Amino acid sequence: MSQTAAASVEKAVAAFRDGSPLLVHDADDREGETDLIYPAEAVTPAAVSRLRNDAGGLICTALSHDVAERFGLDYMDEIIDHPASEGHDLGYDSRSSFSLTVNHRDTYTGITDDDRSLTIRKLARAAASPDDTDFAGEFRAPGHVHLLKAAPGLLAERQGHTELGVVLAAAADRSPAVVVCEMLDDETGGALSPADARAYAERHEFPYLEGSEIIESLG
Repeated sequence: MSQTAAASVEKAVAAFRDGSPLLVHDADDREGETDLIYPAEAVTPAAVSRLRNDAGGLICTALSHDVAERFGLDYMDEIIDHPASEGHDLGYDSRSSFSLTVNHRDTYTGITDDDRSLTIRKLARAAASPDDTDFAGEFRAPGHVHLLKAAPGLLAERQGHTELGVVLAAAADRSPAVVVCEMLDDETGGALSPADARAYAERHEFPYLEGSEIIESLG
């Protein structure tokens, strides 16, 4: 990796440590999408508003594999007892990282910016001290925050935004919980192009990284 790329990753990790969101493009030969990623601890109602308005994809909270295991969270295709959960045929990976959907028990409907940000921050707190958390006592399912479960080997096993985000959180000494949301193009309805995603990042002074940079530097 070039010194410039390494410096970009280091700068992005420092910003993430301070609670700043960043943009990560996975790879052209994978999903080919850029996600807006926040440390879950730093997600305020305003951050949820930005995620749904500026990003526009699905707002999810990714947890490290170990934390998800401690909470008894399986992959959704292992939970659902229905033929539709069989025979996954994904073009970009061998499996989806989706697990349960949850709301914190202190929320009302669970969908408002206030409710979702509360659920997300509580998930971050729980992930920081899983042995002290009664997950079912704090969260109910189904809910409005989609949980993602990282692969046990992280980037050595899977190189999706779930794993990229969890690796960034570890490098930034953050709770192993991050929020990811795909950046969509309002004109085409497809994924926002890397060029447009980079331009968005520059306008808002957010770091932008390619997945390959994270893999080479932190994988």
